[in-house]
Amino acid sequence: MVLITYHVKSGHEGELQAVLLQAWKIYQREHLVFAEPHVIVRGAEDGDKARFVEVFTWVSHAAPEHAPDSVNAIWGQEQSLCEARSGHTGIEGGEVEFVVPARK
Repeated sequence: MVLITYHVKSGHEGELQAVLLQAWKIYQREHLVFAEPHVIVRGAEDGDKARFVEVFTWVSHAAPEHAPDSVNAIWGQEQSLCEARSGHTGIEGGEVEFVVPARK
């Protein structure tokens, strides 16, 4: 499972949200992710600057390294909508695990 944080450029929140939903459809079409969990949440940082956090699971640890052109293209769109902030890159992430199992 991965947790990705997107530090969104001001005024581009709606556009990034649409791109993230499009990316999810591409990941599913390319069979790169498990259907669940998939969560996107929005919060604020540095006052009123938007931050999105996404959690999902690749079907393989190698999936991101061997991403098809369609995925690389959408990642470029995501990068263009994010900015480095408070010592963090525009998009950052890594592997995480549930501490408390999700309830059904």
